[in-house]
Amino acid sequence: MIKKLIGLSLILLSIQNFAQKNNTSPYSFFGIGEETALKTVEEMSMGQIGTAFNSTYQISFTNPASLAHLRFTTYTLAVENKAIQIDDGKNTDNASNASLSYFAIGVPLGKSAGFSFGIQPNSTVGYSLTEEFKNTQGDLTAINNFNGEGGTNRVFLGLGYKLPKNISIGIEAAYVFGNIENTLLNRRDGVQLATMHKTNSTIKGLTAKVGIQYNTKITDKLTLKAGILANLKNNLSNKGREVLFSLLNTNTSIISPRDTLIDNSFDNTIKKPLKTALSVGVGELNKWYAGVEYSFNDPLEFTDGVLNSNTKVSYEKANRISVGGFYIPKINSISSYWQRITYRAGFNYKQTGLMVDNTTINDFGISFGVGLPIGKKLSNLNLGFELGKRGEINNSLIKENYFNFRLGLTLNDRWFIKPKIQ
Repeated sequence: MIKKLIGLSLILLSIQNFAQKNNTSPYSFFGIGEETALKTVEEMSMGQIGTAFNSTYQISFTNPASLAHLRFTTYTLAVENKAIQIDDGKNTDNASNASLSYFAIGVPLGKSAGFSFGIQPNSTVGYSLTEEFKNTQGDLTAINNFNGEGGTNRVFLGLGYKLPKNISIGIEAAYVFGNIENTLLNRRDGVQLATMHKTNSTIKGLTAKVGIQYNTKITDKLTLKAGILANLKNNLSNKGREVLFSLLNTNTSIISPRDTLIDNSFDNTIKKPLKTALSVGVGELNKWYAGVEYSFNDPLEFTDGVLNSNTKVSYEKANRISVGGFYIPKINSISSYWQRITYRAGFNYKQTGLMVDNTTINDFGISFGVGLPIGKKLSNLNLGFELGKRGEINNSLIKENYFNFRLGLTLNDRWFIKPKIQ
């Protein structure tokens, strides 16, 4: 076990650049970036359901109450590639980004409890936008270049415990941290100097969520699963520096400040509201499962004018509806490898809570994937695919068509087992 812990520590040290995960979406321009779905590849492939789901050999990032059902020590990590096509009604462009998604370990504690810990992205920023201004003759008079990168990540620790009456409860605490850099370069035709507005933000804070699950047999084979999750209200600190300076108005990428016009530090707060999720599903153990999930939360709030200074942007209540499940033809088949494969599919529709020019930004996606067995144990190589659309072209907005590919590895082992004397 010591060798395993050393190996895991080396892996954690090797991903020290994890916090610099970027994005490719223009919608990551707003707030602290695009919120990451805190889900495993398996959950994402089932339309993002997970509040009611639990397994003896899979970790669920959604509801910590599911950890009480773990019977195997489970290691899981994943990478993903996001590809999007951006359409503003006049032009289209393509972008892609590959990155590490998460790394986590789940460990059972006897027959009634389990815990997990790991690291994963919390939000991502990565955009490059150009705004052009023309006179009545159609001549270019000014250009604004917007650029941003960075994001936030979370290190988490979760614990689940079984109570009587087929009920399990769980709690998870996480530390959120990260850096975001935003720049705006304004250049005007015929003017010798351009101006650049630049903000560097350091974001950190603690978050917590609690969950409950209920499992009951409705027939000899079928099990009903229900779950409730509450991501508690929390505040994130936002500290940094805001500068405005002049520079030579050239096309070169070299930034050489001349006169500093503004140089201020700021210390503000990001208020994240209570987020609630409800889910119910039915299935047969190691055979199939189908579920539905609904989540909702109040608007995100900012106490500063740095991350929320755009008057065309506001935040409203958000919600998401998801439907999905899996099917395994025959998990213990000896004659056919294909019958031991897990097939997953689902879809979700989300009102993101972001409003631009009084237009709500919605997101719709369909997903599917497979779990490929590895060796003789319950380990799996998980492939996930997601197709979707976010935003719309109306009111000079941007529509994104995206395709996400995820590759996850789930390995199972048994710890704390006393050796048998032959």
